[in-house]
Amino acid sequence: MIARNDYLQKLIDRMNNGMIKVVTGIRRCGKSYLLFDIFYNYLLQNGVDKEHIISIQLDDRMNIRYRDPDFICEYVHSKIVDEKNYFILLDEVQYVNEFEDVLNSFLHIKNADVYVTGSNAKFLSSDIITEFRGRGDQIHLSPLSFKEYFDYCKLDFEEAWAEYSMYGGMPFLLMCKTSEQKIKYLDNLFKETYIKDIVNRNAIKNTEVLEDVLNIISSSVGSLTNPNKLSNSFKSIKNLTVAPNTIKQYLEYCVDSFLIQKANRYDVKGKKYIDTPLKYYFTDIGLRNVRLGFRQQEESHIMENIIYNELINRGYQVDVGMVSISEKNENENYIRKQLEVDFVCNLGYERIYIQSALNIDEVAKKEQEERSLIRIDDSFRKVIVVRNNIRKWKDENGILILGLKEFLTCPDAIKS
Repeated sequence: MIARNDYLQKLIDRMNNGMIKVVTGIRRCGKSYLLFDIFYNYLLQNGVDKEHIISIQLDDRMNIRYRDPDFICEYVHSKIVDEKNYFILLDEVQYVNEFEDVLNSFLHIKNADVYVTGSNAKFLSSDIITEFRGRGDQIHLSPLSFKEYFDYCKLDFEEAWAEYSMYGGMPFLLMCKTSEQKIKYLDNLFKETYIKDIVNRNAIKNTEVLEDVLNIISSSVGSLTNPNKLSNSFKSIKNLTVAPNTIKQYLEYCVDSFLIQKANRYDVKGKKYIDTPLKYYFTDIGLRNVRLGFRQQEESHIMENIIYNELINRGYQVDVGMVSISEKNENENYIRKQLEVDFVCNLGYERIYIQSALNIDEVAKKEQEERSLIRIDDSFRKVIVVRNNIRKWKDENGILILGLKEFLTCPDAIKS
């Protein structure tokens, strides 16, 4: 069994809170497994008997009768025969007609706790909680983190990193024995599931432009961009006129489906957000890689994407930082420059500034990576994560230097 303890704890923390627990996430990331294997077994092991767990997998043809909204309502009510707590687990709930009304009706059962998953394009939308009139509580599930993958596969760090940075963390890949099987699975998943969901949900007619947008974003992970810049790329590369608003809309569709995530740009000194440009990262690096046919395997960009995903998984709001400075040029004139901070991470009152670097072996390289961090005059932690497996240390500027292995496998490493 793949241990997904952090997500199990999120379900445990929300038990009996009077809301519908909605497990969302990109398709095939393990939502059903989390609810119907991990959480179900937890309930049994903690004294809940099977008669008080009403579980229905609605994508099973044998359960087709439960897709009728009135039938499933009557069935669930008929199973509640005493005052003890009941747990209602519904998988692929979008198969039920008028499922929003059905779920809202279950909220009226005082001794019932409701948990659902869904995988069609509508249910994947990041605004699904609004369907439940403020009574939905979202648990967002990501593909396997590196640590989850590492703990399961039992490889040494370098072998695990090579596999994970190439194929990503979609759970089914652990069942694939060859590279050919992994590539085929990821390719089919991208083409037959994610793109079709986005196209069907948003009634997209020009699928070629959508695919081209995804190709450009795949090849420019970690680079600042905006719809105007992408529109110019279409014009110069393909001699095709695509309005910036159309591109912006397509990008939002991809974000809404959890295929990609966007990091907004934040002016650290000015303490304000900048509309554009911004960065896009893939929810799973294997999907990014398969989109490019496993070309453009620049470890620096891949590492940055994986670090971003890891920070998101740990609950941080992650932005791209910008620090403005004035420097003299060769003519002794002051000029305005903008320095980049890879990640500005916020969690409540906590903030951490993080740079991602392949190495800082040379003095000039270390100075380059630190340049923006030492211009930030607040007292929040500043960290550089390097690819090398080095011993953690703080330099003379108070910046924590941390190896990638420790960052990925020890969640609290950046806090000390």
